[in-house]
Amino acid sequence: MKYREIFEKEGYNLTDEQIAKFQHFYDLLDEWNYKIDITKIVEEEEVYIKHFLDSLLITKAGYFEKNQNIIDIGTGGGFPGVPLKIYNDTLSFVLLDSLKKRINFLDKVVEELKLDNVVPLHGRAEEIARKEGMRESFDSAVSRAVAPMQTLLEYCLPFVKVGGYFIAMKGPNYKDELNLSKGAINLLGGLLDKVIEYELPLGLGSRSLIVIKKIKATPHRFPRAGGKPRSNPLT
Repeated sequence: MKYREIFEKEGYNLTDEQIAKFQHFYDLLDEWNYKIDITKIVEEEEVYIKHFLDSLLITKAGYFEKNQNIIDIGTGGGFPGVPLKIYNDTLSFVLLDSLKKRINFLDKVVEELKLDNVVPLHGRAEEIARKEGMRESFDSAVSRAVAPMQTLLEYCLPFVKVGGYFIAMKGPNYKDELNLSKGAINLLGGLLDKVIEYELPLGLGSRSLIVIKKIKATPHRFPRAGGKPRSNPLT
């Protein structure tokens, strides 16, 4: 597999089985994308770097130990959750998305790739976060969803246990967003742990990880219902 060396240079030494699963995942993504428009990134090299490798690079945050229970919010085509599971089979995932067609795709991915302890879940974060067994039940929450940081914080932090982490995957222009989010971080029970900046190989872009530690329980009134985290973000 021609991308193996690129992954190895970033510190990810893949087995033959993992390589085969990534190729199978790519084939499914390519097949289904024509039906339901999962991603605008379709060229193979870009999929492997911008989706697969970038998903693994979230491990730069350092909080993905064995047997962790993680929720991927706004997962879309399964990023970063599915690549992380392929790389570290000890992790357990809930892949949450509000579009049923994406969940149908992920059900197929989980079945075809034989991914144990991965649950695609259809629903809205503001509703699922209030269900028994979901609120403050995860070691980590991750998200690559396109939304302001304040919005992501309100959607994601309620799922995280006290002592756990929320990791937002962002582009290079995160500083204004982060400055606007300071009040929301505190209000929702978080503390800014660190920001990690990195470059994708082959000049395919700059990325950042914003790491928030959960230091106290999120007040029960969050997340707000009725789309308010998007229409009226916390300040």
